[in-house]
Amino acid sequence: MLKKQLWIGGEWVPSREYAVVKSPYSLEPVAEVAQAGEEETEAAIAAAQRAFGEMAAMPAHERGAILERVAGLMAARKEELAGLLVREAAKPLKTARGEIDRTIQTYKFAAQEARRIHGETVPLDAAPGGEGRVAFTVRKPLGVVAAITPFNFPFNLVAHKVGPAIAAGNTVVLKPAGQTPLSALAVAELFREAGLPAGALNVVPGKGSVVGEMLVRDPRVKAVSFTGSPEVGIALRSKAGLKRVTLELGSNSALIIDDTAPLTDELIARCVQGAFGFSGQVCISIQRIYVHESKYEDFLNKFTRAAGKLVVGDPADERTDLSALIHPKEVQRMERWVASAKARGASVALGGHAVSDTVYAPTVLTGVPKDEAVSCQEVFGPIVCVAPFATLEEAIANVNDSRYGLQAGIYTQNLSAAMKAADRIEAGGVMINDFPTFRVDHMPYGGVKESGIGREGVRYAIEELTELKLISIKL
Repeated sequence: MLKKQLWIGGEWVPSREYAVVKSPYSLEPVAEVAQAGEEETEAAIAAAQRAFGEMAAMPAHERGAILERVAGLMAARKEELAGLLVREAAKPLKTARGEIDRTIQTYKFAAQEARRIHGETVPLDAAPGGEGRVAFTVRKPLGVVAAITPFNFPFNLVAHKVGPAIAAGNTVVLKPAGQTPLSALAVAELFREAGLPAGALNVVPGKGSVVGEMLVRDPRVKAVSFTGSPEVGIALRSKAGLKRVTLELGSNSALIIDDTAPLTDELIARCVQGAFGFSGQVCISIQRIYVHESKYEDFLNKFTRAAGKLVVGDPADERTDLSALIHPKEVQRMERWVASAKARGASVALGGHAVSDTVYAPTVLTGVPKDEAVSCQEVFGPIVCVAPFATLEEAIANVNDSRYGLQAGIYTQNLSAAMKAADRIEAGGVMINDFPTFRVDHMPYGGVKESGIGREGVRYAIEELTELKLISIKL
């Protein structure tokens, strides 16, 4: 069985403890991976601190070239890296290839942005006493950045943290999710081959209670970028002190389909993709769909029919659309949540059962009370709730009746309705005539309420990971 060590200071480092990574689909062992303790985490932070001077002094074109080489190496190894996602995350092969393609784009965007980090001139003479001076701003790297990443996009969400950090001249200590450390360790190898200085990127899989706690509390770490649950993110922020903190937390994204929107094949296909892509284990997966009452029955029939055609099975099969959840306990949670909703009057229009110990069927529920977990919490599974509405105001109120606010969507041919929804929906992004699961990797991305603080999207992440400095010259 494959055995992987920690990546610290440009070297593979063994650990006292190893954990077995299993396939979420077959539950067969995939690899043994070293687990960082306090000693190894301390070494990773120290290595990043030592490398910071070299990274901060590195010209922008060199940082950009390193990131470009990483993108090129990923493109050359696309099938190998996609296969890694299939094994450790049970991501269907065609979906895995899509993630690798997006990750390549993210590193390319980071390479471009590395070359255009700049400030602006400041007209000091706009204020009395500012005469005879020239002033401008520059952006300086912060130092050591802690990146804590989830399992669902183990290449691309790593890229959204590591890419901007390296582009800005920072160094990184990366703690990947316990289920998907192999992808992060593969990224370390790519950066080494691309010529990144030793210590500029360190990868330390391990327990959040050990590695995460040390990263958040250590004064040498100047910024923390975290993607994960609201509970962990809120606790992390409370411990971070004056560190920069970017949090991308939970969601239960909603979509409105009004009475003017034609129920085209494309719309139905987008809804199916948005609800069931990677078994719903996507932060902006569609969890709630509100359809105007005049189109509700027609939509429900078309949507369930299309979702029922999804191929469920082995993630290594080219035909598979939907496979295992990340852990069998998540299948058990799906069963509990659906049973709870049914006990309070909800109906199952599709699915509503486990396919195996590791796979849950694509599920569509109707008549779900608003305070049921499948509606008001984050499902992170292949379950979507569909409900009718009478007025746009009612639909917007339903969307906003949530502790989350990451992204939302509305299908409409009414410009006034589109702009009203864009203005009144409480979310970090509103997609008009598209699903809330839409994301391209250079757009600003982040939420309000318990969906987080700060923004990702390469240029916006660079702003979060740099310090603005003012330079004033008296002539």
